[in-house]
Amino acid sequence: MEMQVNSRSEGKMADIIVVEDNEEIGELLSDFLQAEGYDTYLADSGEEALEIYETEGAKLILLDLVLPQMDGFAVCSKIRKSANTPIIILSARDSKEDKLNGLLLGADDYMEKPYDIDILLAKVKGIMERRYSSREILDGDLRLDKTGRQVWKKEEEIPLTAKEFDLLLYLMENKGKVLGKEELFYKIWGFDSESEFQTLTVHIKWLREKLEQNPKKPQHILTVWGVGYRYVPEEEI
Repeated sequence: MEMQVNSRSEGKMADIIVVEDNEEIGELLSDFLQAEGYDTYLADSGEEALEIYETEGAKLILLDLVLPQMDGFAVCSKIRKSANTPIIILSARDSKEDKLNGLLLGADDYMEKPYDIDILLAKVKGIMERRYSSREILDGDLRLDKTGRQVWKKEEEIPLTAKEFDLLLYLMENKGKVLGKEELFYKIWGFDSESEFQTLTVHIKWLREKLEQNPKKPQHILTVWGVGYRYVPEEEI
């Protein structure tokens, strides 16, 4: 079976890899997940799943055990050697030994087939919210990953310097608020900084050039004359 991917662009980590050798079950599960707004990959073998994971990454893996050649236990074990990505095992194998083996290898949960799709979706949502909701800031087509210190606009990664990232993060965490120039400067550069105060203005200019559709007429990073700056979220534009 060909690797199946829903519409997505380079630069964005997949939300979920569905590892299932039954094409009908895999496609149905992917459809349910995509209806909930998740970006998915579908792999029909352990080898394919690992290839996708190593090249694209994933926030969560839904893993069948009975796979051709490399089984789900081996996939789980290999991933756990280098990463703590959440893994939910979905399997018709219901013995206590299989469940213990999966959990001891590092799986976060083990659900027997046939499973209740609503319960599975609730578990997926819970993991995503606990693990990732506080790590990302979303605003329209702009996505900021606090952990990876990366920023994407329309799924294209925008390279930022360390100070540009810190400044954008503080602005977005305080969206809608008017932030004074002194507050911004000392928050990002520190009280003992040897940088000139003017460097804040320069970094604001650089951020606008990288993020605004028209840097000369910014819509998000606005100047509040005589005070400082304000980040305007997409819903207010």
